[in-house]
Amino acid sequence: MDLEILSRQTESRSPRTPILFVHGAYVGAWCWEENFLGWFAGRGFPSYAVSLRGHGGSAGHERLNEFGLSEYAEDVARAAAQLPRPPVLIGHSMGALVVQKCLERGAADSGYDALGAVPALVLACPVPSYGLLPSSLSLAFTRPALFAGLNAIASGGHAPPHLLGEALFGALPAAEQLARCYRRMQGESRRALLDMAGWGLPSLWRPRRPPTLVIGAGKDVLIPATQAQGTARMLGSEFLLLPELGHALMLDAGWPSAAQAIADWLEERGL
Repeated sequence: MDLEILSRQTESRSPRTPILFVHGAYVGAWCWEENFLGWFAGRGFPSYAVSLRGHGGSAGHERLNEFGLSEYAEDVARAAAQLPRPPVLIGHSMGALVVQKCLERGAADSGYDALGAVPALVLACPVPSYGLLPSSLSLAFTRPALFAGLNAIASGGHAPPHLLGEALFGALPAAEQLARCYRRMQGESRRALLDMAGWGLPSLWRPRRPPTLVIGAGKDVLIPATQAQGTARMLGSEFLLLPELGHALMLDAGWPSAAQAIADWLEERGL
């Protein structure tokens, strides 16, 4: 299956560890292209972003509902295999589960051998390790209009753009940016949504997990920072709170703070 892989190469004579960015639900690799790919490439990291099958410019849109987290993990493994060396994996929201699923598969499947050498993981605003149900129930009771709008998008319908702004950003962005994001949003696989609800979550037990940073956003109404912190505890990972950002931290007005925090963490580990 053909996959869209966006990239920005560094001009550094001594390139650092490559980074492979994995998007969340309802979007594609484009969400990383707007800000993060160029920013990280400018700091020496060869930067790549894959559109999972059925998303962005990748094939499979007509079969989207057939795909779950395991199929998405295969896409990440294929993308990583094309890079010069094992990359840092950075997954956002659903993508955080996908990269964990990818490493889980790598422990048992020889086709994922290269992923055993992944040097680090960053899980940004991750779907919790225990699934989406608690955050969905919380949203339904505290923000019922937003919950209804997101369900409309999930089922292939539409919702008012301002609801998208409330869901993704710490503060409502300019109308042009909001409209641009809204136009590029898409439906998500029903099978993947079931996996995230609890049917296909990655195992919490692994004989080895690379150094992992979990990031929570203080203004995230979809995956509250307390739930991101809970994921960090369950994984035994470091946790970082970015108090002013919303769920789509790579598109939020304050995105440079997220990028800098990730780069600093990678630099501390010699990556």
